[in-house]
Amino acid sequence: MPAPQPRPGILAIEAYIPGKSKAPAGVTLHKLSSNETPLGPSPAAITAYRDAATHLERYPDGSAERLRAAIAGRYGLDPARILCGAGSDELLSLVANAYLGAGDEGVYSEHGFLVYRIAILAAGATPVIAKETGLTADVDALLAAITPRTRIVFLANPNNPTGTYLPFEAVKRLHAGLPPHVLLVLDAAYAEYVRRNDYASGLELVATSDNVVMTRTFSKIHGLAGLRIGWLYGPPAIVDILNRIRGPFNVSAPAIAAGIAAMEDRAHEERAVAHNALWLGRMTAALQALGLVVTPSVGNFLLIHFPDADGRRAPDADAFLTERGVILRRMEAYGLPNALRLTIGSEAANAAVIEGLALFLGDKTAPDVHLHPVAAGSETAFDAVLERALALLGKALP
Repeated sequence: MPAPQPRPGILAIEAYIPGKSKAPAGVTLHKLSSNETPLGPSPAAITAYRDAATHLERYPDGSAERLRAAIAGRYGLDPARILCGAGSDELLSLVANAYLGAGDEGVYSEHGFLVYRIAILAAGATPVIAKETGLTADVDALLAAITPRTRIVFLANPNNPTGTYLPFEAVKRLHAGLPPHVLLVLDAAYAEYVRRNDYASGLELVATSDNVVMTRTFSKIHGLAGLRIGWLYGPPAIVDILNRIRGPFNVSAPAIAAGIAAMEDRAHEERAVAHNALWLGRMTAALQALGLVVTPSVGNFLLIHFPDADGRRAPDADAFLTERGVILRRMEAYGLPNALRLTIGSEAANAAVIEGLALFLGDKTAPDVHLHPVAAGSETAFDAVLERALALLGKALP
């Protein structure tokens, strides 16, 4: 008898590989590979999670009613149009499973989030890639990729891993150019970090359209990646469809409790935004001062491009940094083999990146010494580290 065989297309899926999380033994770890917040979760969320742990024998609320109410209250939304899931990844997959099938196509931009391709193939459909311009989604290219078989367009805004974004007027132009039966999925996982007057996460477009949904996550700015919580805002008819196919208890009780507390702790979120705004700018300037090319970002991460030279390419930098306990994300899977993605970290972690890259770009045969003392969990004088790093490379402070 033949062995069971998967549906066509399943074997074309390359499993998603998360960012590395380990360093050599005895080396202080600075994990900057998964876009996690360096501030961690809200203390209130931790307390709520611990309190919920005393009742693990009970099933969670299958509709996540209180969590949906907290989200709705925060953003002024109708809770009936909100769907919660085990991270926005689950919600993206639910959308694909509901609206794609054999013979259909799902469109996404050239360097878009890897989960889009996985979700499209898992639903039995065909992924279609639209070229980007300047590492930014191109509205005209996305519209040109639409065919009679297109059913979904996925748009990460801001985009991971590039950190670029489309202004709201461009998103509206994209939507206006889509046939009404094509669903536009706006993945706004990093929306809270954006500080641009021309940006919008998509709530307004969802509220006025029948073919747009927006997904968000608690994994990034709220620091609840380990609990897997996300939410979707969409038209009532689409939310009804997704509720029919989701798992009956797809969000755990501790996750619901922590999510409610996180949504209500505005002060913690504002601290995370302020930390990122400060260090996004400082790290961009510091990396450029080292002579590296950095794609301008509005998220909590930076895409760093390395020289196309033997011994100085991104994989070489990754190996060098890993030995020093600094873990960044390689980008081959995104079609960017000579780039690394850096999550904005604590001051100590950011300083360790600058120090490591200066040594990598300078004399890699030099003894494995630090330009400053780094104690586990300590903060550092970043400016002093940068000055010494630039001196090593024969450069001056900008």
